[in-house]
Amino acid sequence: MIHNPNNIRTAGKPLEEASKVMIMVHGRGGSARDILALSNHIQDKDFAFVAPEAQGNTWYPYSFLRPMNENEPYLSSALEVLASLRGKLQADFNFKLLQIYWLGFSQGACLMLEFVARHAAEYGGVFGLSGGVIGPDETPRNYEGSMGKTPVFLGCSDVDSHVPKKRVLESEAIFQGLGADVMTKLYPNFPHSINEDELNIVNLLIAGDQPRPAII
Repeated sequence: MIHNPNNIRTAGKPLEEASKVMIMVHGRGGSARDILALSNHIQDKDFAFVAPEAQGNTWYPYSFLRPMNENEPYLSSALEVLASLRGKLQADFNFKLLQIYWLGFSQGACLMLEFVARHAAEYGGVFGLSGGVIGPDETPRNYEGSMGKTPVFLGCSDVDSHVPKKRVLESEAIFQGLGADVMTKLYPNFPHSINEDELNIVNLLIAGDQPRPAII
C-alpha cells in the first residue's frame, strides 16, 4: 500500500475507555497532528480521536474533480486506509457504527465523504468541511445502502478556490438520497479554511441539538 494504515495518531480519551470515536482526516499538505488540533474544539469529552496520516502528506496527487483513474493508485490506497481504520475500531475496540463519527477538511473531507458514500451506514455523524464527493461532473453516483438519518454537515465557502459550490450541493443531494439528515451551509466570500460557526454546528449535531437553518 502507498499509505500506511498503521500510521495514525490519537487524542482525547484512550480508545479503550471512550464511548465514541471520531476519525479525523487531514487535507493536502496537512498532517494527522494538524487535524487532531480540532479535537480541542469538540465539547463532548467522551471522544477518542483518531487521525491517519497520508504518505507525503497528500492522499492523492491531483484535484478531486479530475477523473478518478488519474489519482490512482493513491486514491484506492487512501480509501483502504479508512476501511482498515474503521474495521480496526470495530474489531479491536468494539465500537458500533453509531459510535463512529467522521470529520475531514479539504482533501481529507473529499476522501472521507467518498468513503462514507461508498460505505453508507448509520454513523454517529459525518462532518465534511470544504469538500465533496470525488470525481468529475459526469461521474456515475451508484452508491447503495442507507445512512438511517445520520446527521451530515457540509460546510464550505461559496467561492472556494478548490471546491465548487456545485459539488457541495451535489454531495448534499447524494447524502439525502442515502437517507442522511443533511445540513449544508455555504459561507459568503469565505477563504478555504475552517471557521468557528462550522465547529459550533459540529458540536450542536454531536449533542443532538438542531442548529439554525442553513443559509445557502
